[in-house]
Amino acid sequence: ENELDLADHVELADFFRKTYGPTGTFNAKPFEEARSWAGARPELRAIGYDARGVAAHMGLLRRFIQVDSTDLLVAELGLYGVRRDLEGLGISHSLRTVLPVLQQLAVPFAFGTVRPQLHKHIQRFSRYSPVTILKNIQVRSTLREARVDKAPVRLEDPLVIVLPISKLMSDWPAGNTIDRNG
Repeated sequence: ENELDLADHVELADFFRKTYGPTGTFNAKPFEEARSWAGARPELRAIGYDARGVAAHMGLLRRFIQVDSTDLLVAELGLYGVRRDLEGLGISHSLRTVLPVLQQLAVPFAFGTVRPQLHKHIQRFSRYSPVTILKNIQVRSTLREARVDKAPVRLEDPLVIVLPISKLMSDWPAGNTIDRNG
């Protein structure tokens, strides 16, 4: 994160607005001006470039989550995107290049959430990697900014994606609720 300069943040913010904007104006809003992250700044970023600029991005952040009542260290994956003109070319398989980094971070699992509308995309991707898709899991998280007109915590029903790193998938705790603020 510290290796990025202002021009990098501006380019990434533009990439995210263009990537997330078509899914809803609200989804592009966190990336106004030069803000290249949504909630927490990623600890590490995997950024793919080509002659046109940012081609793909994935961020990760080590954190403790809570699966029902079990605390669990994970590398949360997020800020995933592929430039529209490159969709369908297999860039999502680049997660394999991030795997050695995840192993160096000594986390038992990588974890992420996606909108249910991406189920087919994630399902295709999981055919070629050890990703497991968990359904019917509620995820609690704190809003990025406290507001007097909203509750500070939201409850969502996304698809939960788990990638075993130093443990087996059978070691993932059973539970129907994940609290991102574990």
